[in-house]
Amino acid sequence: MVTTGKIAVCVTLFVVAVSLVEACVLTLKQRNGATPFDWYEVWISLADLVGRKLLALLPLSLATPVFAFAWDHRIFTVTLDSALMVFVLFIGQEFCYYWYHRASHRIRFFWATHAVHHSPNQLTLSSAYRLGVTGKLTGSAMFFTPLVWLGVRPEIVLATLMFNLLYQFWLHNTWTPKLGWLEYVFNTPSAHRVHHASNVDYLDANYGGVLVVFDRLFGTYVEERADEPCRYGLVTPTRSRNPLVVEFEHWVSLARDIASAGSVWTAISYVILPPGWRADGSSETTEELRQQKLAARCAVPVRTQGR
Repeated sequence: MVTTGKIAVCVTLFVVAVSLVEACVLTLKQRNGATPFDWYEVWISLADLVGRKLLALLPLSLATPVFAFAWDHRIFTVTLDSALMVFVLFIGQEFCYYWYHRASHRIRFFWATHAVHHSPNQLTLSSAYRLGVTGKLTGSAMFFTPLVWLGVRPEIVLATLMFNLLYQFWLHNTWTPKLGWLEYVFNTPSAHRVHHASNVDYLDANYGGVLVVFDRLFGTYVEERADEPCRYGLVTPTRSRNPLVVEFEHWVSLARDIASAGSVWTAISYVILPPGWRADGSSETTEELRQQKLAARCAVPVRTQGR
């Protein structure tokens, strides 16, 4: 009998195998003058995958008791006995995923984990499974609690999330062109390239999982432009090839800022405000970076009169 665990193992092996095939192809292209392929990025992603699988064996998820409480106090009991109910679950899950993903970029506590996913300086299929080993510890799955409270069994909610993430695997590449009308509804490689780009114009955009409908609805959709090539990685790039540094550097910097905060409110602000916020006014949040770029565009050199 095929178990859920066996299916998960097979899917993981398939994903890793396909990403390694891509890596080999891109390495061969490198010999023809293309951008050099960095295999260290693949190894770090594999280390992250193994670390998450090991931590999954430990009962450390903050979401588990929250899901249990929500299920005990659910207002309905949902039965997925029709295509309509499956579709409603899909839309509800996509809505929760959008807000989970948006919070992961806009709240530094969650960003400390999610930054690991954005740390690759090249975008390849292996980037898809570099998700950060501390995600389970921070309880990020709690964003899907409303579905449990409405009556969807926790294991169904988590399985739906797994399928959402599986869909996103193929989005992590630079070789798929724009896909015409699909760009208006679905999350595509083009839309996701924007999401992974560190260009100021592309920051904090395209949070959807399978769809970009909620991005368009809430004003966070940004289209990839030919005149603005994507630059991948973080605004301050991660250069280390040490997996432990990649995994924990953002937690270390957050802890350092909290320790030097000077007041409880400042410490809390470092935790809940966007990445880049600084108490001394030298912030480099997305908003500040865009204001700086706009100011630079608007600056007009002063011309001195000739003598």
